[in-house]
Amino acid sequence: DVCSSDLGSLGVQTGALLYFKDRGLQIGWTTVFLCEYAGPLLTYLWFVQRPWLAYGDLAEGAGPLGLTQKIAAAAWVGHYTKRLLETVFVHRFSNATMPIMNLFKNCSYYWGFAGYISYHVNHPLYTSPCSTQVFGCLAAFVLCELGNFSCHILFRNLRPAGSKERKIPVPDSNPLTCLFNMVSCPNYTYEVGAWISFTFMTQCLPAGLFALAGAYQDRKSTRLNSSHSQDL
Repeated sequence: DVCSSDLGSLGVQTGALLYFKDRGLQIGWTTVFLCEYAGPLLTYLWFVQRPWLAYGDLAEGAGPLGLTQKIAAAAWVGHYTKRLLETVFVHRFSNATMPIMNLFKNCSYYWGFAGYISYHVNHPLYTSPCSTQVFGCLAAFVLCELGNFSCHILFRNLRPAGSKERKIPVPDSNPLTCLFNMVSCPNYTYEVGAWISFTFMTQCLPAGLFALAGAYQDRKSTRLNSSHSQDL
């Protein structure tokens, strides 16, 4: 039968001992990514659009958001909108599913930090750093976002649709991909750089903690397999 012919092609002989691993309940990678990225987007907008729900009477006497708070909101929304669009139109996953517990773990991480950061950045008593610092860091943030996107496009082009083929990534004609000559996974480098820029742009400690946590996770992912292209 088909099963026997497949096992035979792998060199499995009669009497061989086979081990099967139960991977447990699985969920699609795309579903997990959409959930974990939509949450931070909606959470941040909740603090921006409904501040009285978080700050109570303190929000009623405060004026509209300051310029830095508006810039931070635009940067945050832009980042997670990019993540959602990449999940649907750019990323190609080598595995169709992951353990369902990753959904709760990843969502807790992203949603929790989103609430922690947005609470402080959108607070009525928030004090902005100087405009030079804000706009300089905003420029760095945008550059890192473009670099991250460029790496994801390069990764996509390395893997034909419907395949699990893995090629060694090298820079293409886009100058932002030249970072491949220096590090294994420049998409992670740009990702961390974006959040470091956001941290100094807002001068917000929770954003810095998020950047550090992301750098740690990206370092683990890079050590596990530098050929994987997707951000977790």
